[in-house]
Amino acid sequence: MTDLKSLHAQMTEWRRDLHRHPEFGFEERRTSAFVAENLRGLGIEVTEGIGGTGVVGTLRRGTSNRAVALRADMDALRITEATGAAWTSTKPGTMHACGHDGHTAMLLGAAQLLVEEGGFDGTVRFLFQPAEEWGQGARAMLDDGLMERFPFDEVYGLHNMPGLPVGHFETRPGAIMSAEDIFEITLKGKGGHASRPDWGREVMVPACSLVLELQTIVARRLSPAEIAVVSVTELLTDGTRNALPSTARVLGDCRSFHPEVSARIEEEMRRIARGIAEGHGVEVEVKYTREFVPTINDAGLAAEMMAAVGPVSREVATRPEPMTGSEDFARFLAHAPGCYAFIGNGENCPPLHHPGYDFNDAALIHGAQVHAAIVRRRLPLQ
Repeated sequence: MTDLKSLHAQMTEWRRDLHRHPEFGFEERRTSAFVAENLRGLGIEVTEGIGGTGVVGTLRRGTSNRAVALRADMDALRITEATGAAWTSTKPGTMHACGHDGHTAMLLGAAQLLVEEGGFDGTVRFLFQPAEEWGQGARAMLDDGLMERFPFDEVYGLHNMPGLPVGHFETRPGAIMSAEDIFEITLKGKGGHASRPDWGREVMVPACSLVLELQTIVARRLSPAEIAVVSVTELLTDGTRNALPSTARVLGDCRSFHPEVSARIEEEMRRIARGIAEGHGVEVEVKYTREFVPTINDAGLAAEMMAAVGPVSREVATRPEPMTGSEDFARFLAHAPGCYAFIGNGENCPPLHHPGYDFNDAALIHGAQVHAAIVRRRLPLQ
């Protein structure tokens, strides 16, 4: 049997090394090499460069032709770290502010557990994915022939959750995380001197009206039974203190769980933008793209994951409602059924994407054991 104390110490060393060397999406060359080296050291078959910087490890035992995939994301964020940890980022302006260093270390630990202890019959695919944060990595791996080259029947993923105690897990059947759509609305008019707005067609006032009116989409155009969020995150102009702008850009994102809701949000956004532009005598262009699809857990496999987690966790619970955050893991679920779950990162942890956030190393061993547990439950010995 694996010495769990030693494995935990090893995973902690891996995690802190990865934390010191964060890499943005599709730039995870050091991270990918680190993962590949450690997988090969365990005797696992490794293929690099999947979808750019992705890595796939394959471990076979027994005679079953069934395969289960386990996924970890590897990329960091463009945030300046403020944790003060001894293992703080050595790359200014980039840090692991979402715990992908921990996710990678947990999956490496699970690989070691499954190599040393076995207990399953079939194939395990270890998917180390790039570029999760901007929703492109899973699609890149799939476009690179992931399913054809490394087929699997089911797929599972874990993400740390600040506020949830270490050793605790949550998941739910059906929708667990939302889609994310991105919008950019550009208003074009005629700027001029701030003392004579009547000489032009400035865009600051219509841009401000647009910011407010976009809030009516959820409040007045969607059913109260639907979960949706429309957030304006940027208002950019070419004006200055004494010059009225001729161009304004209003940017933000939208969250929802159903394609028809996403379509209604876009329709209403375009209608509102056209109306405001016409009312103020300016031009408008609306760009609306769909970056993340909803993360929808298979109901039966969510129950299976909870059953697998139970014996190795302090508590496993059904999350009462979905989150309006988004997750690139959803792309894999469009090709194979599976389940996405949350692992506790501690009750007093700063939130994800915060400069003071750090993955809680105490959670590493719990994550590795849960990854291994779902494999053994779904690929049982004959």
